[in-house]
Amino acid sequence: MKKIVFATNNKHKLDEIRKISEGKLEILSLNDINCRTDIPETGTTLEENALIKARFVKDNFGYDCFADDTGLEVKALDGAPGVYSARYAGEDCRAEDNIRKLLTNLEGISDRHAAFRTVIALLIGDEQYFFEGAIHGKIIDEKRGESGFGYDPVFVPDGYGQTFAELGEDTKNNISHRAIATTKLIRFLLKME
Repeated sequence: MKKIVFATNNKHKLDEIRKISEGKLEILSLNDINCRTDIPETGTTLEENALIKARFVKDNFGYDCFADDTGLEVKALDGAPGVYSARYAGEDCRAEDNIRKLLTNLEGISDRHAAFRTVIALLIGDEQYFFEGAIHGKIIDEKRGESGFGYDPVFVPDGYGQTFAELGEDTKNNISHRAIATTKLIRFLLKME
């Protein structure tokens, strides 16, 4: 089975990607390669941030690897929080703070259309590739559900009546933005073998 490094310090993302790719790829974490650095995300787009993280691992550790960046893009907020989704309420904020800020900014707004978008940057040898996944839905007024992470308790994907946090990991890992992008990545890597 092909091994590849996933350049993330986010345990939730690592668990999701490992479940999505189970039996197809062996995903190594930064911890597995003794990388203890919190790689800064200084880009202004999802593509730039994903590439920064992958490039750091490739340049400093030599491994073929991939990294992702994900953003929640809310139509009524001109695409915010977007690339700043993880730190929407400030640098050292928690998911709860981000959700609170999002719901406050959407008070009185009826158009709640939103999309989660993930971009994966893959570095193999001297080549770089990008894979994208998106899922559309809406933001609800209050948190619902216990599973997932980030904005999952307030995001209801199109075609469903429950939030990502209510749908549970198995359903989310079949339909999510990250699942779509990861499936494209897996197909590409398996074709290369």
